[in-house]
Amino acid sequence: MHHLLIYDISEDKIRNRVAETCKDYGLVRVQYSSFYGRLPRTRLRDLERAMVRLLRQGQGNVIIVPVCEACRAGIVKLESEAL
Repeated sequence: MHHLLIYDISEDKIRNRVAETCKDYGLVRVQYSSFYGRLPRTRLRDLERAMVRLLRQGQGNVIIVPVCEACRAGIVKLESEAL
């Protein structure tokens, strides 16, 4: 299943580690603090544990949202150049 991961972390060091961890799990950055990609169940659990370990080092939050196939079909991307 695909997931959207978004985070709000004030400390640069931890925020950068969160971003690098997302990349390590094959997620792709879609906004400055958001990543998207396919995560099988076991990888998702591993990523959740990795995020918990990182969040213990400072303040912040991570939200992981599952994106079903029907929702994926409805994704709309708007860019300023296209408007």
